[in-house]
Amino acid sequence: MDWKVLLMVFGTIFVAELGDKTQLATMLLAADKDTNRWLVFIGASLALIAASGLGVLVGGAVSNWIGERTLQIIAGLGFVAIGLWTLLR
Repeated sequence: MDWKVLLMVFGTIFVAELGDKTQLATMLLAADKDTNRWLVFIGASLALIAASGLGVLVGGAVSNWIGERTLQIIAGLGFVAIGLWTLLR
């Protein structure tokens, strides 16, 4: 197992998710005193696993047709576009 890759992916995703709307939604759901926090944890975990799995599958499929550098440029432009849209909105 390549621990370096595992830790890099974990660290990147962990930091990206801190303060994210997903985390805020999970906190709001868990804040309800009538809600089982373990069920919120399990549901949120399964949702993140499913979303990550979809990302891996799509990324793997797209990488068969588009080079890594091109994907990096497209992703970077996408993030810049979202940032500009957020600022201008």
